[in-house]
Amino acid sequence: MTEAHTGAQVATLGGGCFWCLEAVFEQLRGVLRVQPGYSGGHVPHPTYEQVCTGTTGHAEVVQVTFDPEVITYPELLEVFFAIHDPTTPDRQGEDVGPQYRSIILYHDEGQRQAALEMIRTLEASRRWPDPIVTQVVPFEAFYPAEDYHREYFRRNPNQGYCRLVIGPKVVKFRQQFAHKLKE
Repeated sequence: MTEAHTGAQVATLGGGCFWCLEAVFEQLRGVLRVQPGYSGGHVPHPTYEQVCTGTTGHAEVVQVTFDPEVITYPELLEVFFAIHDPTTPDRQGEDVGPQYRSIILYHDEGQRQAALEMIRTLEASRRWPDPIVTQVVPFEAFYPAEDYHREYFRRNPNQGYCRLVIGPKVVKFRQQFAHKLKE
């Protein structure tokens, strides 16, 4: 991944499996780095196995380092809301548990306001029949996922979950956001 430069910002987002989120966000122009991990819970330095129990309070998230001169935080949020269902509490498809909840962990007041505005706009558009349940909470800590989770989709494209869940999500994303993809 490209190293962050001066002026880079960080977004921390959770919307289901972090393998899916990483596979999408790493393709966006202006994204410098995507790291899967855990955030939003109360257990310091959790393991994947602990997070999967649903008792740590953590969500599977990605930490996205981006160049705001190339892609803005609201543009990241637009992609975020397009690639997951923000109306299902503690669930994305067959992935069930609090670790799969829809969550935005804001790093400053500007991100908080942008997230709340995006949710208001989406609610008003009635894009989904059910209300948006995405949590918007202050960022406190990020714990990187174990190394084998990094670039999971790229390294395991033929694994069952990758073929059945991530692959179709990436195809849909690439069609919808072709104008925002890296060369």
